[in-house]
Amino acid sequence: MPLYAGFDLGGTHLKYGLINEEGQIVFDEKSETPPSIEDLISLLRKTWETLKRKKNTRIGAVGFGFPGIFSLEEQKIFQSPNYPEIDNFDLIPALSRFVEVPFWVDNDANMATFGEFKQGAGQGVESMVLLTIGTGIGSGIILDGKLWHGKCGFAGELGHVIVNPNGERCKCGSQGCLETESSAPKIVKNYKDLAKIKEDITAEDIYRRAKKGDQAARDAFSQAGFYLGIGLASTINFINPEKILLGGAVTAAGDYLLSPALEEARKRSYKASFECCSIERASLGNKAGFIGAAFWAKEKINKR
Repeated sequence: MPLYAGFDLGGTHLKYGLINEEGQIVFDEKSETPPSIEDLISLLRKTWETLKRKKNTRIGAVGFGFPGIFSLEEQKIFQSPNYPEIDNFDLIPALSRFVEVPFWVDNDANMATFGEFKQGAGQGVESMVLLTIGTGIGSGIILDGKLWHGKCGFAGELGHVIVNPNGERCKCGSQGCLETESSAPKIVKNYKDLAKIKEDITAEDIYRRAKKGDQAARDAFSQAGFYLGIGLASTINFINPEKILLGGAVTAAGDYLLSPALEEARKRSYKASFECCSIERASLGNKAGFIGAAFWAKEKINKR
């Protein structure tokens, strides 16, 4: 039986691996994301050769998840706020030079959503939304048991729904996006403003301080949670999903972020819609993207 390969490009790491017909991981690894498109293609070529040598079984198809809005018609990433090196780059011809089997490209958050839907906390549902909260906020939507792309492929960008019209300027070109108000960089900015410090610090450091009772650290997460709650309420009222899954490194902060988010979401949602929706932690962690990409390729090739 063939194996299926998946690649998930993030701002800091390229995650990749192999799954079998049942969706079980048989190999996975990660590398640091290179700064240039030339180095990225070189890394993808190298890791592809590594995957082919790993198991004494042929690879039947490959899925790639790249950050940014992916055009179904032109098969390009039009705009990637957090990795602009791939904007309008001819991905398909570049990948075709070394990938000898059928492959498919899609948005990275869509692939993570598909991974959770097929093999993670979203199994068995008909409608769900995944939000991954880290350096940015990615998202994807499952409707009627299918990944929802929209007309051109750009659907599901809930990280760029406006939650604070007077908020931070976003790399997407807008202002006050969910991504600018609830992601890790905003939590760091919140804390520095509240604590009146200028030292280099990470969201993980702030979480540790929050656990020790630092009120500014707790307030930094609470402010981000407030805007996350607005985003959740908008999603609940608009889509009425069966389940919303929250993933990404920032969700490790637990109740410091999620309690104010759920409180605000409850206030701003229709009561019936809120009670209809289960909000849970995603289960696949950083592996959701490559698992989803591999599953996506598996389903595509099997439908041929």
